[in-house]
Order: sequence, then C-alpha cells, then structure tokens
Amino acid sequence: MSMEAILQNSTDFILLGLITHPAFPGIIFAVVFSIFLVAVTANVVMILLIHVDSRLHTPMYFLLSQLSIMDTVYICITVPKMLQDLLSKEKMISFLGCSLQIFLYLTLIGGEFFLLGLMAYDRYVAVCKPLRYPLLMNRRICLFMVVGSWVGGSLDGFMLTPFTMSFPYCGSREINHFFCEIPAVLKLSCVDTSLYETLMYACCVLMLLIPISIISISYTHILLTVHRMNSAEGRHKAFATCSSHIMVVSIFYGAAFYTNVLPHSYHTPEKDKVVSAFYTPHPNAQPTHLQLENKDVATALRKVLGRCPSSQRIRVVDLSRKY
Repeated sequence: MSMEAILQNSTDFILLGLITHPAFPGIIFAVVFSIFLVAVTANVVMILLIHVDSRLHTPMYFLLSQLSIMDTVYICITVPKMLQDLLSKEKMISFLGCSLQIFLYLTLIGGEFFLLGLMAYDRYVAVCKPLRYPLLMNRRICLFMVVGSWVGGSLDGFMLTPFTMSFPYCGSREINHFFCEIPAVLKLSCVDTSLYETLMYACCVLMLLIPISIISISYTHILLTVHRMNSAEGRHKAFATCSSHIMVVSIFYGAAFYTNVLPHSYHTPEKDKVVSAFYTPHPNAQPTHLQLENKDVATALRKVLGRCPSSQRIRVVDLSRKY
C-alpha cells in the first residue's frame, strides 16, 4: 500500500519540517541541536541559581525563573521532534500528539505574553516607586501574577485546541511546518475555516492588547521617571534593569505581531516557518545570557562553582603546571 493510501486511512499527520528536502540534514541537525542545548542549559542554570541563592529570592528573579521554566518547556515540545524528523524518513505525528503540541504551544505562548506584561509592571514599580516596592511586589502578589499567567495561557489552549482539531481533515495529511502550528494545520481541512480563523485572530489580538497595554503604560512612566533623574548613574542603572526585558519583548511580540496581526496576503509557508524558527529554539536565550552576566547572578554562579570538591581543583592546578 502506498504512503498516500496509508495516510488517507490514518489520523496521523506528517511534518514536512523546516526545510522540506534538506540537502545536508546532518549539518542542520548539528546547528539546531547546538542552539537547543545552549538555550536549555542557560535557562536551567538560571532556574537553579535563583532557587539555591537567597540573594536572588526577589520578585524580579522569581518572575524570571518562571519565564525560564515556560521557555524551557516550550522549547522541549517543539525542537526535539524537529531534530528527530531531520534524521528520520518517517516524519509522522499522531493526532493526539499534534493536539497536545498545539495545546502546550498555545498555553506557554499565552503564559509568556501575560508574564512579560507583568514583568514590565515589576520594572515600573522598581524604578518609579522603589520605596513601595516590597509592598506592591510582595510574595502573594508575585504568586498571583504567575498563576494568572499560567491560567490565562491555558484558557487560550483550552479554547482553540478543541475547535482546531474538530475540523475534518481529509486528503493530504502533510503539515508544511516543523511543528503543529494552527494556521499550518487548518490548511489541511476539507471545509471552509475562514470564519474560525477570523475569530481566532481577533481573539489573539485582544489577548495581545492586554500585556502590550501594561508594557506601554509601564515603560512610558519609566521613561518619564528616568528623564527626571539628575544622576547619570541612576539612569544607567534603570536602563540596565530594563534592557533584557525590552529585548525579550521586542523579539517575542514582533513575531506574534507577524503571526497574528498581519493579513494572510503577507504570509507564506516559508515565511511562517522562518519566523517560528527565529524564536522557537532560543526565544529568551540571549536575555538569559545577559542576566547571567548580571552582577548578582554572576556572584551566585561563582558561589555555586566554588562548591566543587577541592580535589578537582587540585587536579586542575596539577594539569596546568604540567602544560
């Protein structure tokens, strides 16, 4: 029986991948795997440092640890499958696996949208109302922010996943993407999905407006406060505090704007895959790297590394003397 006949009688899908017919899949695998490894390692190191070092038990680092957790899980639900497909002839994903990937993708993306908006509020309180910071960003409020972000993201997943997967998918089962992203999956439906897509995009735009409004208002107040500062050191400290957050917001919301706001005429499968590939393997890796260079985080990292057994340090010294 041919592959086409098997797929027509199956509920499984085929992921065509980032590049449909790569000439050198091994090289692409090595590059993607390296980026994946760096991104996951940076996030895991950040999470562990924030957990073990009491000096990092602050609202900013607590929210950052939650962002790193979301980021790590998000990477792990998309990139490993892409790596597997690069080395496999059968690039199939089950109906349930595709549904789960869509749900987790929507939940984590939505959660990060809300959390990034709330992190802007945290920066606003830190810069504009430093004396009231312990009161306005106490542990209870931080937990409420994190739980609210996860719940808000999961609502998006619970609403859109069942509707997306309830459409009949007859004929081709080939998804022209490297993971089950809703627009790519809907193209395989044998019924008209234009009304649903319009409602879905409207929902996504409304969902984006909430964190974007919080970010815009927060940074407007921050810029006004920084402008009134007489101290150059104070201005530098304020900008340094917000720089990594601004970078994440620019990357994340730029990709979201392209995916959810631009009309269909601007979209092609190749462009969509490039945009997804740009932020999927390493959405927050660079800002996490900047945080690792932060003075407090760098001190915590040296402290953890300093706990290595003295015997290992002696071996290193002996080796350095030999060479």
